[in-house]
Amino acid sequence: MIPYTYKSIFATALILTGLTMSTVAAAANKQSQEVIDARQETQISTTYALSHYLRSDDLHVSVQNGKATLTGTVAEDVNKDLAKQIALGVKGVKDVDNQIVVKADYAPAKSNSNDRSYGEVIDDATITAVVKSKLLWSKHTDGLTTKVTTKSGKVTLEGSADNEGAKTFAGQQAKNTHGVTSVDNQLKIMDKKEPGAMDSAKKSVKNASNDASDSWITTKVKSTFMYSSNVDSGDISVTTNAGVVTLSGKVDSGAERELAVEMAQNIRGVKSVESKGLTI
Repeated sequence: MIPYTYKSIFATALILTGLTMSTVAAAANKQSQEVIDARQETQISTTYALSHYLRSDDLHVSVQNGKATLTGTVAEDVNKDLAKQIALGVKGVKDVDNQIVVKADYAPAKSNSNDRSYGEVIDDATITAVVKSKLLWSKHTDGLTTKVTTKSGKVTLEGSADNEGAKTFAGQQAKNTHGVTSVDNQLKIMDKKEPGAMDSAKKSVKNASNDASDSWITTKVKSTFMYSSNVDSGDISVTTNAGVVTLSGKVDSGAERELAVEMAQNIRGVKSVESKGLTI
């Protein structure tokens, strides 16, 4: 039997330490990769849930070492390709095994529950935020006192308005928003004799309107176009100088041109709108 020396004991300890560290490192790397895979799976699945084209389909996602495997059923080839492109768009996903089956007569099973899906909840929350913003930005509505709720694309407006014209305008702003299917306008005409917090709110809004900067106006006009269901914001350029908004670019019709001008005029702080550069 060969006796141990300090040198051999030290060498053995180094070997054992190296093996232990390698094992720990390998386990850490495996765990780290599993976390990355799970994060990518969640990102892809969430995007499917938010997509109007894919949220109702029966799709499943698994990711392993940068390769996503897609399974499930859709009704059209374009939906299958969309699912693949979404997966490839996730950072770190390098390859997609698209096993999704296309069936022309495929119809997703309807849920017996009245609960909205995750995607529908997000859609409704987005619509509510957009309508609130449009009312707040407008010089014709008291957006600060209007309650806006949305369920399955149906917008309900509650609160008060100075007159029938302001009430109608608020309803039109809500109706002309992406994703809105109907508007229940419950705004009540305010009694002009009634004093109180309403007057203070209007005064604050008026002061904010007077102080609106050109950059703020430009941003809000662009955003209003983007949120509109009847104006193609991608083809319209917006600039503002001393409260005068200039629109240029192309529109599909005279009606779209008039609507774009009207939307710009409705923004707080806008003095006038120059639209000679907006052609059909």
